[in-house]
Amino acid sequence: MTTSRITENINLVLERGSRAVLATLVAGAQVGAKFLIEEHGNITGSLGDSGLDEAVVHQAITFLQSRDDAKTLKISEFAPSLNEFSDAAVLFERVEAEPRLVIAGAGHVGASLARLAAMVGYQVILIDDRAEFVSRDLFSSSNESAIDLIAAKDWEAALGEAIGNGHGTSVAIVTRGHKQDEDCLRAAINSNPAYIGMIGSKRRTNIVLDKLREEGANEVQLKKVHAPIGLDIGAISPEEVALAILAEIVADRRGGKGASLSEWRRNPG
Repeated sequence: MTTSRITENINLVLERGSRAVLATLVAGAQVGAKFLIEEHGNITGSLGDSGLDEAVVHQAITFLQSRDDAKTLKISEFAPSLNEFSDAAVLFERVEAEPRLVIAGAGHVGASLARLAAMVGYQVILIDDRAEFVSRDLFSSSNESAIDLIAAKDWEAALGEAIGNGHGTSVAIVTRGHKQDEDCLRAAINSNPAYIGMIGSKRRTNIVLDKLREEGANEVQLKKVHAPIGLDIGAISPEEVALAILAEIVADRRGGKGASLSEWRRNPG
């Protein structure tokens, strides 16, 4: 019964777009015992001992804050006081849905971003109010066939539906004009996704942000908007701009700094 409940709750976690850790005893007296720890505190199952369960919960929270997808640890590594479990080990596995990227605008940058994001494992939804820009004929390769294409009659409605509850979802606004940017940003802020970025110059993006500020948009949410979108890599072509955008989205999701990995060689101190 516990196993079926864990499976049901894993499915709920994925449906909600939230996160959890599945802990499994892989060495010790009760090998195979499982324990699901959700990020908001709900716990399903047990490893057979209340003290062990408590220690695993604390370690699961630490694991969830890391970048690891799976990690095996001996009990002695994180709970040395539990001497009776010194020979036991736990496999920690991250449970979360595949990352989603909603792209507003299917011009050269948006289309390039959709293709690149799909290639690295994102569930991609590409939206445009011009049906010819989201024609399946333009995205016909095996990799591109996984991109959901939406011809929007109304930007706000289409974006709001695509974002859903916002959990685990990034939004890139790369439309062709102020009005479209404004409508898309309004919908994105109201849906509270994990990441929002908007293309354009500082002047253009500030105009849109100020307009929403005047409307009474939540200032905390406005400050979270990455605008102009993307990392500074000197991008010029649409493909390079798409790369800069996706790099920032991945960095935001994974907790990366976007700095050169070799910087320490130039500044060893």
